[in-house]
Amino acid sequence: MVKTIERPLDLLNNSKGKEVLVQLKGNKQFVGTLVAFDIHINLVLDNTKEMQNGEMKKSLGLTFLRGDTIIYVSPASTALQKE
Repeated sequence: MVKTIERPLDLLNNSKGKEVLVQLKGNKQFVGTLVAFDIHINLVLDNTKEMQNGEMKKSLGLTFLRGDTIIYVSPASTALQKE
């Protein structure tokens, strides 16, 4: 059953503990497990991987992504065709 999304941050809250895809300014993409976030959309991801052209470029582990650099956050299962 899908939880109801009534406010924008509800999507992030429902995604905690799940894999998300994050697009940053400068054409950087990261995939990782969402651990925490705040009202500024600062994110903490675990098992983070930097992606390039749909393929893993670098493994980063526990990572903090600053909210003002983020273009979008998407549940990885709906955003990626392959890891």
